[in-house]
Amino acid sequence: MGNIPDHSPALPPDPAWRDSDALMCDYDAMPLMIDRDVRAAGQEGRQMRFPRRQWRIPAPDAARAAEFARALGTSATTAQLLLNRGFTIQNLEDAHCFVRPQLSHLIEPDRLGGIPRAADRLARAIRDGERIVIYGDYDVDGITATAILWHAFTLLGGDPSDIQTYVPHRVDEGYGLNSDALLKLVNDGNRVIVSVDCGITALDQALFAQEAGVDLIITDHHEWRIRKDNAAEKGEPDLPEAFALVHPRLPGSDYGNPHLTGAGVAFKLAWEVGKRVTGRPKVSQEMRDFLVEALALAALGTIADVAPLTGENRVIARFGLGGLIRTRLNGLRALIDSAGLGGQNLDSYHVGFLLGPRLNACGRMGHAEQAVHMLTRAEQGEARDIASFLEEQNRQRQTTEKKIVAAAIEQIRDRGWDSEDCPAIVVDGEGWHVGVVGIVASRLVDQFHRPAIVLATENGTAAGSGRSIPTFHMAHALAECSACLESHGGHAMAAGLRLQSSYIEAFREQFVALARRDLQGQDLSPTLRADAEVTLDCVNEPLVAELARLGPFGVGNPKPLLVLRDLTVRSARACGKNGEHLQLLLDDEAGCRIKAIAFRCGPLAATLKNASRLDLAAEPSINEWNGRISVELTVKDLAPL
Repeated sequence: MGNIPDHSPALPPDPAWRDSDALMCDYDAMPLMIDRDVRAAGQEGRQMRFPRRQWRIPAPDAARAAEFARALGTSATTAQLLLNRGFTIQNLEDAHCFVRPQLSHLIEPDRLGGIPRAADRLARAIRDGERIVIYGDYDVDGITATAILWHAFTLLGGDPSDIQTYVPHRVDEGYGLNSDALLKLVNDGNRVIVSVDCGITALDQALFAQEAGVDLIITDHHEWRIRKDNAAEKGEPDLPEAFALVHPRLPGSDYGNPHLTGAGVAFKLAWEVGKRVTGRPKVSQEMRDFLVEALALAALGTIADVAPLTGENRVIARFGLGGLIRTRLNGLRALIDSAGLGGQNLDSYHVGFLLGPRLNACGRMGHAEQAVHMLTRAEQGEARDIASFLEEQNRQRQTTEKKIVAAAIEQIRDRGWDSEDCPAIVVDGEGWHVGVVGIVASRLVDQFHRPAIVLATENGTAAGSGRSIPTFHMAHALAECSACLESHGGHAMAAGLRLQSSYIEAFREQFVALARRDLQGQDLSPTLRADAEVTLDCVNEPLVAELARLGPFGVGNPKPLLVLRDLTVRSARACGKNGEHLQLLLDDEAGCRIKAIAFRCGPLAATLKNASRLDLAAEPSINEWNGRISVELTVKDLAPL
């Protein structure tokens, strides 16, 4: 990782493919969009409606797909999928980079805005033996970003006793740089502080650091504040006056990946500091080996933070996931083993729904410093103990979350906020655990398909989180409601906020009014975007294997979704615990037959009679059982004919 060629693939169009379902934290939270009242077993007698989502299937272009397939060496189905996702025959290099990503596609770190000044200062601090404080966030992105820099700085010569980490307590201190923490760090004699995954809105804190003689380096990827004074141009950023700002979207920067996460920024900073320490364009071989291993941490942060898995982010995720199984980091090995994933090839599902929630649970239910310790200083035995603790914390989080989700849904329905004339949701509850309100907001978005904010109130103060849909920018909306808020920050799909409880009703009215202004009726209708319409004979092992190589999948690069028409049901039965899932055996007029599974749709077994016909939207996969390999479908929606 020295002189890496500067030819990162361009990002294909992103907004149309952002999938808010990826904000969920448990896989079984993504049921088919059937009638909400029949999801529970024992409700078979109610009327079902199909489909709940609008199916959008791009029109095929057989000639272009065939030409593209020849150029890429893929099937016509895969070529059509790539065309639908924004790749073209005119820009073949981008498509080749996507199909066959390489480490050389990573963008050189010195192109990242603000990084040269930051890296020079940190390299000097390491050489001179100065103490450095890495000030992180309490979510997966912040935890992994903190770990990347800690390992990098100690590897480059920093004394571990001089490289400190600080993570604020979610409940007691809240998100980001806070003045009390900075004051304590300054009083302890620290003069070099680098934030990760936070700080871009910390205007007052940056001024305090400057006055205290601290070199504050802010690295972040969230939205900044917008200046409000009349002299400023509309939309001009209001940035903190820190020693250095490192951010992928800084004004004037030509960095090619605006969606880099906090862990991605930390990875690039570690890379650049490594170059500055050697004084050469390349890092040392030892540092290069570490950077390859650190991609596993960067992948965890990237996937868990729901960043688009396109362009450079896909390279990070692809190679980072590959490195997880081989990691030598005690904390990562312990985390993987605690989830029962040791020795397995891991994908974005394992990170997003098994590993990520365990790391997040520590910050949600307790203090994330334990997770940071596990990924940095902990020896093997201690790392295993912390991983076991995180497992228990995650179980507590799940129990707490289910109670709040039920209470929030009851509040929404009792007050009529699920009606068509209410395009956004703001719920609040006394005593709700502030650590899980973001997950609850995600559940509400999945359930009602509209922006949702969940507030936990206590002693006259409300703190909460919001999640959004692709057509509504959450952080911008909160900025417009700032008169009601004490603080806020985030990005398009997720944000946090704090306000006095007495302002909740005024905030709710203003937030819903903004949604009513900005959202159209179709924005609130759940949409299923398919990649191609195919016949059953096309869904074979070679195609499924080829489509799998387009992973890792997530926001910006969802799993390939295929539509199959006029299939006949040969059997339909409920399966799984309490019969909550639906297993189907299907065939077509040509005699092709396939098995399919529809999670959390067991009640439909009584409705789908033998020989009934349906259209299906499903994700194909390879199933291996007792040495037998077969292609199966995971149903995402169905429409009886």
